[in-house]
Amino acid sequence: LGNSLRPEEALPVLKAGLALMCRSFGHDENNVLNAQTNLANCLDELGRCDEALVIQRESFARRVAKDGVAHESTIGSGVNVAVSLNKLGSWHEARKFVRDQLLPAARRSLGP
Repeated sequence: LGNSLRPEEALPVLKAGLALMCRSFGHDENNVLNAQTNLANCLDELGRCDEALVIQRESFARRVAKDGVAHESTIGSGVNVAVSLNKLGSWHEARKFVRDQLLPAARRSLGP
């Protein structure tokens, strides 16, 4: 939706879009995961970081299962998790997540 709607206006549209994606295009995991990410980003913009984190963790887990931990999309999804943890004040958990999961995956994928 880009900048066409304010987050509070976009939220119901994104929820409906995700439901439609799951129902009609559930076989296309990438589109479903992208719709989840858009919804999580909107929730984050609305200050609903705890709800965003739940969705981002689910999306990360699904990407790990689908593409592997070292895939570019998985690493990007993991960065979203780390940012949300940081926003919620869970700095130690965010740091541990980045150190133990994201950095090793990025090094395997991108090199040192």
